[in-house]
Amino acid sequence: MPEALQVPVLFVSEPIVLPGMVVPIELDDAARAAVDAAQASEFGKLLIAPRLDDRYPTYGVLASIVQVGRLPGGGAAAVVRGENRAHIGSGATGPGAALWVTVQEVAVAETTDEIKALAAEYKKLLLAMLQRREAWQIVDVVNKISDPSALADTAGYASYLSDVQKRELLETEDVAARLRSLIDWTGDHLAEVEVNDKIAEDVRTGMDKQQKEFLLRQQLAAIRKELGETGPDGADESGDYRARIEAADLPEKVREAALREVGKLERASEQSPEGGWIRTWLDTVLELPWNVTTEDATDLKAAREILDVDHHGLDDVKDRIVEYLAVRARRSQRGLQVVGGRGSGAVMALAGPPGVGKTSLGESVARALGRTFVRVALGGVRDEAEIRGHRRTYVGALPGRIVRAIGEAGSMNPVVLLDEIDKVGSDYRGDPSAALLEVLDPAQNHTFRDHYLDLDLDLSDVVFLATANVVESIPSALLDRMELVTIDGYTEDDKVAIARDYLLPRQQERAALSADEVSVTDAALRKIAADYTREPGVRQYERLLAKAMRKVTTRLADDPRPVEIDEPDLVEFLGRPRFIPESAERTAVPGVATGLAVTGLGGDVLYIEAGATDGERGLQLTGQLGDVMKESAQIALSYVRAHADQLGVDPAALDRQIHVHVPAGAVPKDGPSAGVTMVTALVSMATGRQVRADVGMTGEVTLNGRVLPIGGVKQKLLAAQRAGLSTVFIPQRNEADLDDVPADVLAALDVRPMTDVADIVALALVPAENSVTAAA
Repeated sequence: MPEALQVPVLFVSEPIVLPGMVVPIELDDAARAAVDAAQASEFGKLLIAPRLDDRYPTYGVLASIVQVGRLPGGGAAAVVRGENRAHIGSGATGPGAALWVTVQEVAVAETTDEIKALAAEYKKLLLAMLQRREAWQIVDVVNKISDPSALADTAGYASYLSDVQKRELLETEDVAARLRSLIDWTGDHLAEVEVNDKIAEDVRTGMDKQQKEFLLRQQLAAIRKELGETGPDGADESGDYRARIEAADLPEKVREAALREVGKLERASEQSPEGGWIRTWLDTVLELPWNVTTEDATDLKAAREILDVDHHGLDDVKDRIVEYLAVRARRSQRGLQVVGGRGSGAVMALAGPPGVGKTSLGESVARALGRTFVRVALGGVRDEAEIRGHRRTYVGALPGRIVRAIGEAGSMNPVVLLDEIDKVGSDYRGDPSAALLEVLDPAQNHTFRDHYLDLDLDLSDVVFLATANVVESIPSALLDRMELVTIDGYTEDDKVAIARDYLLPRQQERAALSADEVSVTDAALRKIAADYTREPGVRQYERLLAKAMRKVTTRLADDPRPVEIDEPDLVEFLGRPRFIPESAERTAVPGVATGLAVTGLGGDVLYIEAGATDGERGLQLTGQLGDVMKESAQIALSYVRAHADQLGVDPAALDRQIHVHVPAGAVPKDGPSAGVTMVTALVSMATGRQVRADVGMTGEVTLNGRVLPIGGVKQKLLAAQRAGLSTVFIPQRNEADLDDVPADVLAALDVRPMTDVADIVALALVPAENSVTAAA
């Protein structure tokens, strides 16, 4: 084992010195002291170690001083030669102002066959890179190195390695480990160099090709000019555009604008980029169906039958479409203007949770009207130019999505579905929702002006349908221009009917099954709706049916006998039910109340828990509650404390640390409809009386106990029915909303409009003698 040495140490930030390297080091006071101490020492060597910010270095290089002199700029410097790695031990004392340390040289391990193979692989990569750079002198030097450790340490000169990588090499004693790291780094760098060189070569080749094509085009133009085949400024092409415009069925103002552009094209130089812009604009104008319209269906009964065949329920939308047809038919009979009249089109916003059929409804509406259908996806659109188009001065300018939709439809009165309008964003490029204001305003869209066309486009006869999951996410000014039709979800009976009439036949067809080969009983369909899905729509329902059909197909491959899926067979085809009624379990202890909420996925049941612990009087809230729900909790606690006697609560039970939690904690929650539920949970906790397991409630509360109205009553009642609740308390002022709730839901639920939260608490809590515990 090598003996320990005491040498002066010099810390340097750069360069990182490895054994075998000869480098100049600029001398400051500390470096001068270390060099002087080394020259005066017995060994004549010093240790050069990297200066680190986060830790003390553990390795350095013993170096000898080759020469001391001055740099070309006049500064003092020393040339040192790295000789061997050394492990830094403890500090030591020595003469002079230099810092001394105790070091131990690292012995070079014996060369094995593995190390020789690694050294050969690294040398091959290194030589390949040096030859690519044509560094032939360095190639000769590398070829002469036979020691694997010395070969690895030549990486200290590599410019493509970072200081961190070089320090890693310095601190790695094992030669094989150093060579493996260098093979990886050098291989990655060589691959990057090859890609960069290929890109540069492709760019250079492309430029040469463009120059060649330009010269050939110039020669071709000169030849055609001499032959008299074309005019000097492309008059032949512009003449073709002029003839096409004269033959096209265009409005007068559009024709005048197009002919003006043809005149510019005739005057433009062939080399001018403006010619390409004009030709693209003229092509766009000529492709639009300016005077093309489809004839609307006039048979109202047939239109309603089409809508009923395609979709179950959704009576509000169907009625609105039939009313639109009836008005147009009557105006046509009386000779009144139908096409192009201001505000004659319809703009409807279909709002509801996913999977209820909003998007597919657009195609059914187009079929019922006898119009063409085109869908415009707005989800994630952030650029205003996507709606209004780019101005023609921009490179790659295009018309907006509305103009492109009209061109795709091939008529001026299509059904245009603006999908996911609530997910339109905004950033520095503008607000697309603001650009949609003119599109969707029946009083303005007869003169919609696209930035690219710069012409008035009549959209007044277009039927616009917009879909959204969350109405609150639609800008209020935009929502004001549309008729809002809410599609809140389907009841259990609706889902069974939809599955029997629509979903099951479609999945049988996709699985190549006939009705004779597989059948599903109504009991099984109802079981799937009740216990396997908890969604307002039928998207997950259809996925489960698809899963069952796939399993049936697999079974038929072995056994050709027909398969009937009944309720007991669902476990085999779909697994165990995912949803079971849990209200009784959750409310089995005092302090838990069942609330109702609306999310972007429809209505849902929300359990609010309240508890108390010894400690300083206060309120703790958990469950990722928003500001509105936090205030609801504070209001609820203040109301219970102020009306403790009326509610039968011992005031001392509230002079503790009150904790209100809303599972699940990982889901953010907010909204003004949890006040009465929080009051009920707090009173249940304070009195020790459980909340009835079959009771759900919704509504906001004031400090004096008044129950304020909320939104989403239909979705919340549908969620209550799915969760197995039987009694639901709603605000008195929401009683009118019950007109929109399906009759079978109202028949299954005891819906009680309330005005005072104290009445809700009295009816919701289990009587004291029946409660499982006594109040604290």
